[in-house]
Amino acid sequence: MPIGLDCIAVIQLTAQMRILVAVASIDFRAGIDGLARICRAQLQADPFGGGLFVFCNRRRTAIKILTYDGQGFWVCHKRLSQGKFPYWPTDGPIQELAAHQLQVLLMGADPLKARGVSAWRPLPRVT
Repeated sequence: MPIGLDCIAVIQLTAQMRILVAVASIDFRAGIDGLARICRAQLQADPFGGGLFVFCNRRRTAIKILTYDGQGFWVCHKRLSQGKFPYWPTDGPIQELAAHQLQVLLMGADPLKARGVSAWRPLPRVT
């Protein structure tokens, strides 16, 4: 059976998704098992938890994303044709991003300058 557009699986970003960015660069020869080991050992995070783990190479010209969907792992790899990613966190072993910030990062821009609506805000009290 030929693969059609209705058969292609994708990783869908949702506002509720936990997106964790590893601050330290990694060796991009690491595959799924190597990235999962980094999640456990260096980030103290469960790679099977359903979150997205974002890694960069030393030169910040490429990004890898690891996630587990309940059946298996996905790895996405983006390498820029020119230049480098302008943003990468520097504090702590891991930083968290919102879904819209990851999309901005993947487009090669600074996610901290991206403005979005807060994920939650209190409703006014009705008296």
